Amino acid sequence: MRPILLGIFAAFFFASSFILNRSMELSGGSWIWSASLRYFFMIPFLLVIVLYRKNLSTLLHEMRKQPIAWLLWSTIGFGIFYAPLCLAAAYSPGWLIAGTWQITIISGSLLAPFFYEKIETSSGIQTIKGKVPFKGLSMSFIILLGILLMQIEQAKQISIKELCFGLILVIIASFAYPLGNRKMMEVCEERLDVYQRVLGMTLASLPFWLILSLYGLLTEGGPSLTQTSQSLMVAICSGVIATVLFFHATDLVNGNMQKLAAVEATQSMEVLFTVLGELIWLNTAFPSLFSWIGMFLIIIGMILHSYISSKSKMTA
Repeated sequence: MRPILLGIFAAFFFASSFILNRSMELSGGSWIWSASLRYFFMIPFLLVIVLYRKNLSTLLHEMRKQPIAWLLWSTIGFGIFYAPLCLAAAYSPGWLIAGTWQITIISGSLLAPFFYEKIETSSGIQTIKGKVPFKGLSMSFIILLGILLMQIEQAKQISIKELCFGLILVIIASFAYPLGNRKMMEVCEERLDVYQRVLGMTLASLPFWLILSLYGLLTEGGPSLTQTSQSLMVAICSGVIATVLFFHATDLVNGNMQKLAAVEATQSMEVLFTVLGELIWLNTAFPSLFSWIGMFLIIIGMILHSYISSKSKMTA
């Protein structure tokens, strides 16, 4: 239950990213700066935490042992995840992106065969190849139905081409985030705490953000003061608080793919938090009835997914 609660709290702070990214897009800010500034601002906060805990030398030692793995999976888990998500804000309101983002529940489950999980047997702890949790996954199609309803409503306002492009961007992000996160858990093998891992992944993804920032500087110019300040808010709320909470929750269930999928499913709560935030913060139009039905289908799908996953574990 504790990992689930941590996941819900993480969803609350993650929602700030969807709201503020949309705010920056509406005010004329470039998605490039919305993405890269978040990770630049995360570094000093995480560095202070890790230094205070006297764990920096251990982190640097671990990163030197497997630099290519750190660079690759951090770039995928942070760079290929967040850059497309920011670009998608140019095509859809934040609540729609947050809703569509919940396809990560399905994406995360489909990635299970690429990892190994630990099970306790009479002869001791054994490591076996992960299996797609089909029982929990069947509940995820309720989430897909909810996403479809929301996308149908959005199709009335933008072209099919824009709708598909925004959807593809979110799908790419939905695979990149759990893939990078899980691979880094394998690399670390519980030798690092959550603060060290997030800082390490942020540092290792810096080449990606520096290249993207250089491109932005040459094509879009520098960010405005407003975009810079809002990116700082995203860095604190979503980049530091939410990421640490979520990674801590995944650490608690590391080695159990079903429970890990359930923790990832809690991110469905981002939908409600985002729509409420946009109504209050951005004064956006009230979502239509179809959109509300879609959102609640997503939440119901998340609850059923978590329930089936935990029940399957108890009967295993």
